[in-house]
Amino acid sequence: MDRTERFYKIELLLKSRGCISFAALQAELEVSPATLKRDLQYLRDRLAAPIVYDAFANGYRFAEAKAGAPQATRHELPGLWFSENEIHALLTMHQLLAGLDDDGVLARHLQPLMEKLQGMLGTDESAARELMRRVKVIGTARRRAPSRHFELLGSALLQRRRLRLRYFKRSDRSESEREVSPQRLVNYRNTWYLDAWCHASDGLRRFALDAMRAAVLLDAKARHVPLRELEAALDAGYGIYGGGGAKVKWATLVFDADAAQWVANEEWHPQQKARWLGGQPGAGRYELQVPYSDPTELAMDILRHGDSVLVTGDKALAALIGARLRSAAARYAGSLASVRKAKGST
Repeated sequence: MDRTERFYKIELLLKSRGCISFAALQAELEVSPATLKRDLQYLRDRLAAPIVYDAFANGYRFAEAKAGAPQATRHELPGLWFSENEIHALLTMHQLLAGLDDDGVLARHLQPLMEKLQGMLGTDESAARELMRRVKVIGTARRRAPSRHFELLGSALLQRRRLRLRYFKRSDRSESEREVSPQRLVNYRNTWYLDAWCHASDGLRRFALDAMRAAVLLDAKARHVPLRELEAALDAGYGIYGGGGAKVKWATLVFDADAAQWVANEEWHPQQKARWLGGQPGAGRYELQVPYSDPTELAMDILRHGDSVLVTGDKALAALIGARLRSAAARYAGSLASVRKAKGST
């Protein structure tokens, strides 16, 4: 029986029996006298349990609430409890969350819970803090979102209210005002997005928080979109460009052996299909099939593997990748020629 279970049992015994002796408690919990003393002290000091020793009855009981005191002042052990291993895991997840939260908005709101979890660890609090120092999140290409927007969007989601946004559209470098009904916050590749029903375009859209120039909470009730409809519209394709209503196509990618050993352990899309081509798993070429509707992000992921991957069966996507590679090669060839020319003139 771990400490958490003992706390529950002590509370149950005190409530059911009213008063119970130290010896009876020890027998029920099957612990040493020193352990039981520490548990009783912890319940009193850390969790404010009003456990008192009744000399007349030679036992422990909960102190009676003062006359006229509201029921809320009566003691009740917290309904949510974790084992020490679970607390360590939660504290670790807090560090991971903090790594995704540049301005510390989420961490700030969760801090009271984190402090309570640390307090529940008792003598192991220092071990928890050491663990938190040894979890590091390294983010690349992070786009910072203003904390005021993040908190406002969180409130709008919980209250199911609409927002008015002034939004910067990167494709044509223009700004527009939109009224939206927030549906979901998404963190993707270190960047926060809002999935919302756009009342101007009458459809589901995904907005980057860092592109929001202004956001105002409105009194109007947000339009509800079922989660299945939201996922079908915005998650069917590839990456952050998964929605938009375009038809979903499938890309077939064949990776050489050197790249395959890495790609085989990656998830490019939840619905991806994959197989090893010839030989045993872990050897030879690797075929990966992923759905996409917009090739923008998929092309970027394909290009990072250079000449170790080949697009097959999709002429349009293959032509796009080929054009990008030829353009890059031409630019580098021109750059190298300029360097040689400059060296020759010196």
